[in-house]
Amino acid sequence: MATITPDKVLDASGLNCPLPVLKTKKALEELQSGQILEVITTDPGAKADIPAFCSRTGHELLETVEEGGKIIFYLRKK
Repeated sequence: MATITPDKVLDASGLNCPLPVLKTKKALEELQSGQILEVITTDPGAKADIPAFCSRTGHELLETVEEGGKIIFYLRKK
């Protein structure tokens, strides 16, 4: 389990592409620079989509954890 403490948690479980990325973008807009967002998803496509989103937007992907059918991403807002 990660030792990262998020400032906000987004549970996108059950949502399929492109909703996890769209909801991640919206959630990051509500954070200040340097704050951490935890994104929980069950969409296997997110394993490629979230890192690509971070590369495209400049946000930092801190960690990816897979457990119990969920994929959990920790992102730091740029």
